[in-house]
Amino acid sequence: MHYALDENYFRGYEWWLMKEAKKRNPNITLIGLPWSFPGWLGKGFNWPYVNIQQTAYYIVTWIMGAKQYHDLDIDYIGIWNERSFNINYIKVLRRMLNYQGLQHVKIIASDNLWEPISTSMLLDSELLKAIDVIGAHYPGTYTVKDARLTEKKLWSSEDYSTLNNDVGAGCWARILNQNYINGHMTSTIAWNLVASYYEQLPYGRCGLMTAQEPWSGHYVVEAPIWISAHTTQFTQPGWYYLKTVGHLEKGGSYVALTDGFGNLTIIIETMSHRHSMCIRPILPYFNVSHQFATFVLKGSFSKIPELQVWSTKLGKSSERFLFKQLDSLWLLDSNGSFTLELQEDELFTLTTLTSGSKGSYPLPPKSQPFPSIYKDDFNVDYPFFSEAPNFADQTGVFEYFMNIEDPGEHRFTLRQVLNQRPITWAADASNTISFIGDYNWSNMRIECDVYIETPKKGGVFIAGRVNKGGIWIRGAAGIFFWIFANGTYRVTGDLAGWFIYALGKAEVTAQKWYTLALTISGDHSSGRLNGKPLWTDIRVHFPKNGWAAIGTHSFEFAQFDNFRVEAHPDIHREP
Repeated sequence: MHYALDENYFRGYEWWLMKEAKKRNPNITLIGLPWSFPGWLGKGFNWPYVNIQQTAYYIVTWIMGAKQYHDLDIDYIGIWNERSFNINYIKVLRRMLNYQGLQHVKIIASDNLWEPISTSMLLDSELLKAIDVIGAHYPGTYTVKDARLTEKKLWSSEDYSTLNNDVGAGCWARILNQNYINGHMTSTIAWNLVASYYEQLPYGRCGLMTAQEPWSGHYVVEAPIWISAHTTQFTQPGWYYLKTVGHLEKGGSYVALTDGFGNLTIIIETMSHRHSMCIRPILPYFNVSHQFATFVLKGSFSKIPELQVWSTKLGKSSERFLFKQLDSLWLLDSNGSFTLELQEDELFTLTTLTSGSKGSYPLPPKSQPFPSIYKDDFNVDYPFFSEAPNFADQTGVFEYFMNIEDPGEHRFTLRQVLNQRPITWAADASNTISFIGDYNWSNMRIECDVYIETPKKGGVFIAGRVNKGGIWIRGAAGIFFWIFANGTYRVTGDLAGWFIYALGKAEVTAQKWYTLALTISGDHSSGRLNGKPLWTDIRVHFPKNGWAAIGTHSFEFAQFDNFRVEAHPDIHREP
């Protein structure tokens, strides 16, 4: 909800993503967790608990809208990602969910550390009753005593966040087992699902797989996907861990799960320290070496005649394989006992389930750089998504927009639609900005039609060689060409506008279209307004490369049209 009373259940890509997930697995769990909130909820404060009824209502309408507009049932809802929780807010949220007939929606808290949420729950019976799951982030496989004393489900509700190479795969294999063994956690959620954002942004390629080239269609099914399969193909939510889980004598670990109807899945990992370090927390040293491990099936499991075997070996490329089915184990003559030879960096799943399969997929298109000439006129009658392709909003929201009163060439535009700063999770910039292109671009020409909506105070920019984004966006450097409604222009070396190359008067006012052009070649840059040189030959030494960008001076309405960028090693400076 960009503004109070503004309910739109068709923004962004998450609705589409949830529906695509449900097509593939109708039973998949859906969880909502706010990272930030619309600014109007804070009434001038960067705080979502100013009016807890209103914030709860905002969250509950989102859950109801998911059902009403997309037939999606949200199973769990969180409080505020890695930020403060408010005890009264959690109680009000629970009461409001119940009042709306959403008793089945469970609450996770607090998506931060184990404390102070666990102690708060032990001291407050209503809070204890309201929360279904204690979710901690990056717990390093351990929990705390008070969390266990609540007798609630314990989850690692965000984990992994590691480059998706073989070390990331080893990290994921180790914590999927040891979060339960060491910390009694019955769910581990990876951030993030698919790395579909420019790789040079913070946490590049920290997804279970990579799909970061929508312009080429290239993607990579990375090793962590097949690590996941070792657990997720042979268990389901609702299965139970057995109490007989633990660490192996010479390093590594094993878990066992059952559906309660006779099926059994055992998962064994021997990830070495150097091949399983996650991004956080620091991993104390341990040793893993070659060993033989003997398992004995007892009770009702002693009658299991055969176990399917799936295996992964990370490490040396000559011996490496991912999620391979091996010969099954026959147990009829062995009184339910079997011995495995284990080397380091291996993963085994032994299971009664015969449904395992290594999915296949067509060869993805070849990897290609972002096109060196790119243009978008935003002329889309009925956009499938609210946002234009390839633009990556870092602060603010840039959406397709239709000017009802403009029948001319600016009927369809891209518009920055936030008019106040959100209640932020990270340190967003004070300006809005959206990136596009290739981080390695150096010489480029960017051209865009711009329209300032705010009289006197408004301002917009186009930029090149922008070098930082995500949580570091406030510190982004580059070459920024600004025009302002008060009839001035600026050229700055940073988004914040501290480093000024040039400033002066320009024939610019609000509510009129202008064409800006920025040329950067080697150490020189120049800018044009409506085709005429406004400033020339400004020397720029830093940064040497980065993305192209558009944006606004503050959280203000502004429009952009006919965007065009040309990146070449041979763009020469304009005369």
